Amino acid sequence: MAYEILVLDIDGTLTNSKKEITKQTEDAIMAIQERGHIVVLASGRPTPGIVPLAKKLRLSEYNGYILSYNGAKIINCKSGEVIYQKVLPKDIIPQLHAAALKHSVGIISYENDCVITDMEIDEYMDKEARLNGIAIRKIENFSTYITFDVNKCLMTGHGHVLEKIEPEMKKEFGHLLNIYRSEPFFLEIMPHNIDKAHSLSKLLEHLGLSKEQMISCGDGFNDLSMIQYAGMGVAMSNAQEIVKESADYITLSNDEDGVAHVIEKFILNV
Repeated sequence: MAYEILVLDIDGTLTNSKKEITKQTEDAIMAIQERGHIVVLASGRPTPGIVPLAKKLRLSEYNGYILSYNGAKIINCKSGEVIYQKVLPKDIIPQLHAAALKHSVGIISYENDCVITDMEIDEYMDKEARLNGIAIRKIENFSTYITFDVNKCLMTGHGHVLEKIEPEMKKEFGHLLNIYRSEPFFLEIMPHNIDKAHSLSKLLEHLGLSKEQMISCGDGFNDLSMIQYAGMGVAMSNAQEIVKESADYITLSNDEDGVAHVIEKFILNV
């Protein structure tokens, strides 16, 4: 079966170590879009952190999609339509804030084009803001301020601290939320049952395509579900070991145009 849809994680996959899309990778993506293939950028980043890359790849001209917040939101780049969305229960926000205070770690969420927190800004919050090209805004009280829908919260702190907190958070909130670390210093707090594979299944249903027609490329723990789910699951050579073990194919690294290699091998030259 021919592959019709290409799903790309961003950091460590689409972009190189300088957080750039190389010319070779960009040209390969443009070539398959010209042929009518659908490209999806699927990332843990908030939507504003993905939009500049979507614009660079001209996804709005070729009916591409953004899957942000690890799958909690899917947007059609051409129409701006939200295809699928799931948000955190509002009554859980004060409990998450209390847990962050208890464990002496940071907690952030997102509003429009900003990272928001009421805590002292740590290096990991700053990293998240810089990675996504958005500002950090201090608010008065995290628990009472968030009265609007949010797709995720993120706890920040030293890796050895979050490693200990993760099982405690899962024990307390696992029946209501999806909790996992995307990086040693980031503890993702997502709506229940949300991951990239779950959301991609909703997109495929919307498009009338099957998972056998999809290639998914990634490198991190949060890419594992979509790599296992796709007809062709691809791990970058720089991927976590468990991701490589679960993949159907291991491509070159993100610094060696691994995405372009996949496109040429499995889409352009078949």
